[in-house]
Amino acid sequence: MTRISPDDAAAHNAVADTGPPARIAAKERDASKPKLTAAPTDIHAANIGSSAPAGSAARRPGRPSGAARGPAQRARLLDAALTLFARQGIVETSLGEIAREAGVTPAMVHYYFKTRDQLLDVLIDECFVPLRASLGLPFQENPDDPVAAITQLTERLVQIASDNPWFASLWVREVISDGGLLRQRMHERFGFAHQKASLLAIARWQKEGRLNASLEPALVFVTLLGMTILPLATSKLWRNDPLRHSIGGAEIARHAVALLVQGIGPGKGD
Repeated sequence: MTRISPDDAAAHNAVADTGPPARIAAKERDASKPKLTAAPTDIHAANIGSSAPAGSAARRPGRPSGAARGPAQRARLLDAALTLFARQGIVETSLGEIAREAGVTPAMVHYYFKTRDQLLDVLIDECFVPLRASLGLPFQENPDDPVAAITQLTERLVQIASDNPWFASLWVREVISDGGLLRQRMHERFGFAHQKASLLAIARWQKEGRLNASLEPALVFVTLLGMTILPLATSKLWRNDPLRHSIGGAEIARHAVALLVQGIGPGKGD
């Protein structure tokens, strides 16, 4: 990101405020410099506001330069938002804090996202909806094999949490906790159809004798999350624990699958 220092801004304002002779001298100096090609804007920036014409003398206060815009800058802001949402919650996070986390001015955040709600909607569309679809694939790909479906779902949950350090903490804080804003917004936009389809699949497997009939379908996913996401969200506390410091995603996934599929009784190899 290109930042404008206070000295540069002061020099710019000095040129803009001087009389005609100073302006002519400034233009002559500028004419001797090589021309720079403006960086292309990304589609998201174009949707929010058009860039200033090339060669314009001044921009609105806080408006980022062409070199500062683009997918990389926007992605940096979204990453900062996810980090803070996972650390302290969505409600407790302001756009100003996101700007500080990303190392940019508040004007830069407002250029892309006018409100926190707009930013959250972007995260839902571009981040959480694809993750949600990914977590539903094991049930679609294994319609007649509940063990394979639940095993793959477990492994996928752990993999997603391992690839995205914010995922486990954010899920605990904003999805499975009471009053989570992310869960509320997701339900408002998408309802419960996805969840109902998964519960119907579990009930069907039970009737077909493919799954333990004593299981409560509504608790299967809660149990699965408790055995995967919760340990991953608290794994930072294990760094100095001599008994658990070496436990990672692979061990958590293996333990969860073994407990779900075989229970606490002796395993087949025992």
